[in-house]
Amino acid sequence: MSSPEPEFDEYAEAYDRALAEGISVSGEDKTFFARGRVAWLERCLRPLSVRPRTVLDFGCGTGSGVPFLLELPGVESVLGVDVSAKSLAVARKNISPERARFLTLAEHQPAGEFDLAFCNGVFHHIPLAQRAGAVAQVWRSLRPGGLFAFWENNPWNPGTRYVMSRIPFDRDAVTLSAPEARGLLRAGGFEIVRTNFLFVFPRALSWFRSLEPLAARLPLGAQYQVLARKP
Repeated sequence: MSSPEPEFDEYAEAYDRALAEGISVSGEDKTFFARGRVAWLERCLRPLSVRPRTVLDFGCGTGSGVPFLLELPGVESVLGVDVSAKSLAVARKNISPERARFLTLAEHQPAGEFDLAFCNGVFHHIPLAQRAGAVAQVWRSLRPGGLFAFWENNPWNPGTRYVMSRIPFDRDAVTLSAPEARGLLRAGGFEIVRTNFLFVFPRALSWFRSLEPLAARLPLGAQYQVLARKP
């Protein structure tokens, strides 16, 4: 996962601006999507009777998702890891160290201590040859029975491809479909719990959003979550 580091060091300070420009066509900002991902994850954890105490945010970037992960019921602490030291410096500046800490990927030594791992939009930036190694690092970080909430952009959604074309650090990314993600996770030893697609309707069609849970199994949304478990 060393290849994206210079790129994301370059965008560390301007990341939010570039992302906002890209997703503005949806009518929403990054907070809407970050909150929505974690809210959906909580919805998935509830029937499993899972209340994670410790969370690994794998590829946390500038840490914008960490405050929402800290709001999950039962969560006591979050560790964010990323290849970009400059992005982590931004995260440390913006987020209190009381319940969150940040390490570079090189500094992180997996020890099977986390109840939940989370990543969003990370794997399309990882070179193909290094993706299995990234999955292995998450695997080693989780305790037995731990869950991995794997979020990625849905390449089958035309809107997703258009948004990615507007974001400098996403234009040349190699996306992976939900079936490809499930295959990658299974090859890494994970069991697949469920796959769901989210963010079907832009703000202009927000009155239809109440229908999204009914359509979550259909590959329509801008993003998908594969929820997987370490046996």
